[in-house]
Amino acid sequence: MDTQHTRDAQFWDERYGSRDQLFSGEPNGVLVTEVSELPPGQALDVGCGEGADALWLARRGWQVTAVDISRIALERAAEAGTDVTGRVAWTRGDLTGIRPPAGAFDLVSVQYFPLPRHHHAALHGLLAAVAPGGTLLVAGHDLADLGSHSEQGFDPSYYYHPGDIAELLDDAWAVLVNETRSRTAPAPPGAGHTHDTVLRARRLR
Repeated sequence: MDTQHTRDAQFWDERYGSRDQLFSGEPNGVLVTEVSELPPGQALDVGCGEGADALWLARRGWQVTAVDISRIALERAAEAGTDVTGRVAWTRGDLTGIRPPAGAFDLVSVQYFPLPRHHHAALHGLLAAVAPGGTLLVAGHDLADLGSHSEQGFDPSYYYHPGDIAELLDDAWAVLVNETRSRTAPAPPGAGHTHDTVLRARRLR
C-alpha cells in the first residue's frame, strides 16, 4: 500500500502524543443531533479517539464498545470516564482488520473515521454489526471542504464517504438522513471543514 495512506497505531499514537489533548472533549454534533432521541441500548463507537462520543452515550444510559487503534487515546478516554466505569469497554483494535460481532449493536456510530475503499470486508462488517431495528450513523467532511483544506498526502477519494455507503445499502435498510449540512461547532484550528455529510439509516431486518 502507498505509504501516504498507511495510518497505523504508531501514526495515531504519535499524533495523540504530540499534544496533551488532540480534540475538544465535546461529543460530535452529528451524534448529539441524530441520537439524542434514540432509546439507549448497545453502541459501537468506531475510532473513538479520546472518548467524547462514547462518554456522552454512556452518560445517557448506553452500553458502549469504544474501539480505537491508539493506546494513548484510549488511556485518555478511560481517565476521563471514571464516572461511567462499567458502561464503556475501551477496546484497542483495528476495525479494518477485525469484524465486530454481527447483529450486536443498536447503534453503530462512525464519526469521521477514515475507512479506505479497498477495505470492503471492514465496511460490510460494520453494516452487519447493526441489529435489526438498530441505527447506522456515519459522518464525514464535505468533499468541497476537503478539496481545498486536505492534509498533505491525504486523498479524500481513497476513503468511503457517507453518500458512498448510502448507495450500497439494500432493501434491508431505510435511509432516514443522507445530506450535507453546516457543522454545529467550529472545525479544529487550522481546518477548513465548514460542512458535514451525514448518513443515518435504520436496519429493517
